[in-house]
Amino acid sequence: MKQLLEKYKVFRTKLKAYNYVQFVVSWDSETVAPKGCFNERAKQMGVISEESYKLSTSLEYMEIVEKLFAKKDKLPAIMRHEIIEEYKNINKLKKIPMDEYIEFVILLNKSHQVWVEAKTRNNWDLFEPILDKIISFQRKYIKYLETDILKGYNVLLDDYEPGFTTKEYDEFFSTLKKDLVPFVKTVINTKLEYNDSFLDKKFKIEKQKKFMPYLQKVMNYDSNHGVMKEAEHPFTSGFGTTDVRVTNHFYEDNLLSSIFSAIHELGHATYEMQCDPKLDETFVGGGASMAMHESQSRFYENIIGRSYEFWEKHYPKLQRTFKKELKDVTLLDFYKAINEAKASLIRIDADELTYPIHIMIRYDIEKAIFNDGLLTKDIPETWNKLYSEYLGITVPNNTKGVLQDTHWAGASFGYFPTYALGSAYAAQIYNTMSKELDMPILMGSSNLKPINKWLKNKIHKYGASKYPKEILKIATGEDFDAKYYVNYLKEKYTKIYNL
Repeated sequence: MKQLLEKYKVFRTKLKAYNYVQFVVSWDSETVAPKGCFNERAKQMGVISEESYKLSTSLEYMEIVEKLFAKKDKLPAIMRHEIIEEYKNINKLKKIPMDEYIEFVILLNKSHQVWVEAKTRNNWDLFEPILDKIISFQRKYIKYLETDILKGYNVLLDDYEPGFTTKEYDEFFSTLKKDLVPFVKTVINTKLEYNDSFLDKKFKIEKQKKFMPYLQKVMNYDSNHGVMKEAEHPFTSGFGTTDVRVTNHFYEDNLLSSIFSAIHELGHATYEMQCDPKLDETFVGGGASMAMHESQSRFYENIIGRSYEFWEKHYPKLQRTFKKELKDVTLLDFYKAINEAKASLIRIDADELTYPIHIMIRYDIEKAIFNDGLLTKDIPETWNKLYSEYLGITVPNNTKGVLQDTHWAGASFGYFPTYALGSAYAAQIYNTMSKELDMPILMGSSNLKPINKWLKNKIHKYGASKYPKEILKIATGEDFDAKYYVNYLKEKYTKIYNL
């Protein structure tokens, strides 16, 4: 057993080195790489991916993992979990032909730049061919990996949130449609009185950028082990607890977008940085799942970042940064502005109440693509129809519609529903946290260290060494229950709108 583990660790070290190279190149491509290099960069990534694939599917490595899997009950808990997951991963990988895998990696390294250009130019026809290829690959992937238990879209969903299939998601979204959507319609048809004139003003991007280090300090983001750069779409990317990078996007006519994107991404980064450092050398560092990760980012962004207490403390700093633009805007006006519920086009700028509806739309489309054969060319029409049906709004163009998100360009089908599930996890976690901590006081303090510490001890320290359902049970003492999400939103918006 000892010899097997030593051999396994040698392979793991090499594989993690390949993963790190891929992480750095991907980060570079989305932040600072020149546009003209992406074809050559894609080739190099193909080489790295091929070497990583060969190592992962080598007979020696698979034999080591299989032998350890056979003796998993004798392994320490963390290593046992890692081996179970690695056994599952290599069995997935070896079902995918290497030439197709490499071709897919190269395609994805080209697709992001195509998406950026298509979005910028409002040109669906530019993006459709490469998206169609990505979807074709995903359909092949499903066929390779289908089991008696996982079929169709469920194969993709399992990659992002183990234990959640269309059955669980359909039940979850059905609860939201039944208990939340009627409330949403009531709220968005109720006028919220406040001075909203500042929303139409211009906020210099350089000043917005100057406010970012302040937010990083409030959230205790460790700049020795992280950095914030610009990208077309905000994201967080990390490799262990010592290298966790975030991006943001700035709009002169939308101050709130950069603020809440920053808080959201710093929430992801806090999770990564607060994992047990001992997990860095393993395959079970980082978040337990995408929904658990989203629970943390959306907890910070919405539950803390959109609270009155948070801005009671930090709004004066924002006012000092934008003296002219926010001079006549009261704290209450600002609080109402960041929480006003309205039907809108852009997911990442959606208010907390209508946000899950944006996710339902994407979930319905993805399910239609992989379970019902929706054609790529028909996606924009379906998108526009659902926005009209669910939110009662007309999509004016594809840039503000189907081209707004980067996820499909990266083949991240199955990711979107974890956003809504993560929001629901966050509400359940907040319910428990509120019983143990004085949240109004802590949310309005100069930094969030006590809150970070609670989350570290209850959630973050485990990394991916346990399954998300286990971690939620540890943190809250209960299995997942969507009622906490519905109750949280109803209570908050009833108060804001005086319903």
